[in-house]
Amino acid sequence: MGRPGKKKGYDYTLLAVVFLLVFVGLMILYSTSAYNGELKFHDRFYYLKKQLFATILGTVLMLVVANIDYHVWEPLAGIGYLVAIGLSVAVIFIGDEYNGSKRWLSLGPLSFQPSEYAKVALILFLACIVTKNVKEMGKIKTLFKIMLMVLPVVGLVGASNLSTAIIILGIAVILIFVASPKYAQFIWMGLLGCGFLGIFLGVESYRLERLAIWRNPEKYEKGYQTLQGLYAIGSGGLFGRGMGNSVQKLGFVPEAQNDMIFSIVCEELGLVGAALIILLFLLLIWRFFVIAVHAQDLFGALIASGAMAHMMIQVILNIAVVTNTIPNTGITLPFISYGGTSVLFLLMEMGLVLSVSSLIQ
Repeated sequence: MGRPGKKKGYDYTLLAVVFLLVFVGLMILYSTSAYNGELKFHDRFYYLKKQLFATILGTVLMLVVANIDYHVWEPLAGIGYLVAIGLSVAVIFIGDEYNGSKRWLSLGPLSFQPSEYAKVALILFLACIVTKNVKEMGKIKTLFKIMLMVLPVVGLVGASNLSTAIIILGIAVILIFVASPKYAQFIWMGLLGCGFLGIFLGVESYRLERLAIWRNPEKYEKGYQTLQGLYAIGSGGLFGRGMGNSVQKLGFVPEAQNDMIFSIVCEELGLVGAALIILLFLLLIWRFFVIAVHAQDLFGALIASGAMAHMMIQVILNIAVVTNTIPNTGITLPFISYGGTSVLFLLMEMGLVLSVSSLIQ
């Protein structure tokens, strides 16, 4: 473990991009969700208020975490990972089911998705394990040993949320890849990963059905959301209909404020607006890369790399789903889609990376 150094100040470019994404996300969320909020809860601000509460809490926690030396979390990483496994088991037995998916745990009036916490816990856990085994990372048995440690949470999360399991697995592979001096052995890992994915697809028939819907969405009732999302993208043109003027959000794209929100972005802000939001994500990913390269030690570099992998995978998969490039997997767009748990743990993750950036000499 590297010695804690003197704080030099945060990466303010990263902080500015995060705040800009959060602000833009709240604006887009209100525009997208106001109709559904009025229709279901008689409150145009229903979704915005819940997201704003989670955002304020997340921002406070982000600043708290950013001011804590990230080395403090290294001895706690294993416990954090075990908690993630425990929460994932709890979801299976006592989780709440919404829209056919059992992904939430309730604590009194509050509910949250343990899978969002699992992403952050996994990044810290893998950063710790890889750091301890860095001299052995060239051996394929070490790679498999680390991957075996990850599979319990991947399997448990994947039982109810395949999309998040894919993200967690992707984060793990990228972190191990970053720390490994040899790359040829990843061919074998890739083949095993494809086999693992094949098993997951085969276990539940609805997952195979999604492949058929993806190929011919017009032939299936469940392809309705995909088609309406594509109509929204196509009708936006270059500059869009204007903020608040989407037609597809008026019940045509079901639950538009969730994982299909990028289609409404394209409809209201057009190709130019969508490109600007993608540019913000690219700036965020670039800052993660810069911080990882200049981090004080391997542990810090892996935390930044894990956040980079998380953001990169989730943004690419969400946009790919919305544009029907890949089958619908229910992945949200970071900072933009509705989801209090998601934005809360994303902001805490940003706090970890800001902590790493503050110790760069």
